[in-house]
Amino acid sequence: MDTNRLKPGTDYKISLQGRAGYVAQGSNYARDRAHAPLFSYVDEGKLKNIETFAHFINLLDNYEMSTGVSETVTSEELQENRLFIDSIMETELMKYAHNYLVKKGQSPADRGQFKRQLYDIWFRLYHRDRSGGEDSCGFEHVFVGETKYGHEIMGLHNWVQFYLQEKHGHVDYKGYKARDNKDTPDEDDHVLNLQFSWKGLVKPVGGSFIGVSPEFEVALFTIIFLMSTEKMTSVVVKVDEYVLELVVYRQGRSIGTSYPKLLSSNNRDL
Repeated sequence: MDTNRLKPGTDYKISLQGRAGYVAQGSNYARDRAHAPLFSYVDEGKLKNIETFAHFINLLDNYEMSTGVSETVTSEELQENRLFIDSIMETELMKYAHNYLVKKGQSPADRGQFKRQLYDIWFRLYHRDRSGGEDSCGFEHVFVGETKYGHEIMGLHNWVQFYLQEKHGHVDYKGYKARDNKDTPDEDDHVLNLQFSWKGLVKPVGGSFIGVSPEFEVALFTIIFLMSTEKMTSVVVKVDEYVLELVVYRQGRSIGTSYPKLLSSNNRDL
């Protein structure tokens, strides 16, 4: 149903290059197995002209990178959050997710109330670092990325943010992660496990959907979040030739983190 997603090879091109090596937890050194960027081309005109992408990109610069630093939310930013939710709620995909959640008794049928529920799940601020103020929210962690005490990257699972940060010289793609040579990804895969550095800090492995629309990720992870009450929920799904684990952590009534983990991408015979 993700009609706004971009098409590999035409709307964007990626260059996977080498398979990334092992990085010890806490280390910020990673051998660079990819000398060129991950994204060799993205049609930015498309990103600006598709309403949900345009509103999404407006949100990316609204957050403080480090946890422990209180977020200040301006009235303009609150308005941008609402415009984003309004725009995704116009898509058939989000309407479908809403109807599904209503049927399952997890969401109010009223659209306005459902938008408020989405707002609380994704934009309500909370303490991720106990010593500081309200320094984080689900949207910031998952889509924008943040750092812990300036030592470790957390989140940053979104391909548009990855592309924009790479373009500005902040992200350095180090290579893809795969279990073995049989599981080598290809250029039109919609899910990848990546190793990269962001402003000098290394993320040993992070799962990302590639090319998908923001509403696709919001719908998917909202459903998993609301269909469970566990602190951590993990669902294994098979889509086309991919076997994915979809992981959601909760932080009270909000999302703590959510991401796809590619378990296998070459089940073309199944």
